Amino acid sequence: MIAVKNYKASEEVANFIAMTNPAKVLAFRPSDEAKKRVSELIEREKSDEISVEEKRELDYYMQLEHLMRMAKIFARKPELFHQRNR
Repeated sequence: MIAVKNYKASEEVANFIAMTNPAKVLAFRPSDEAKKRVSELIEREKSDEISVEEKRELDYYMQLEHLMRMAKIFARKPELFHQRNR
């Protein structure tokens, strides 16, 4: 997985997403198609059958998942963003 190198920037984006419509952020779920694709990529990675391009795709999905998890945390508790960025 590609590490998020600039945590402050990613937290700011996650907070922006969270604050645009917290209820919608909390209700968001990936589509069945997206979940299926990620599962396929994970299985290919586990069996060492993943291509370089597929690995990049999986890394991208993991970054998006991380961003959405942070957005959901900030949507639930906006004060956490402000505490972390003092």
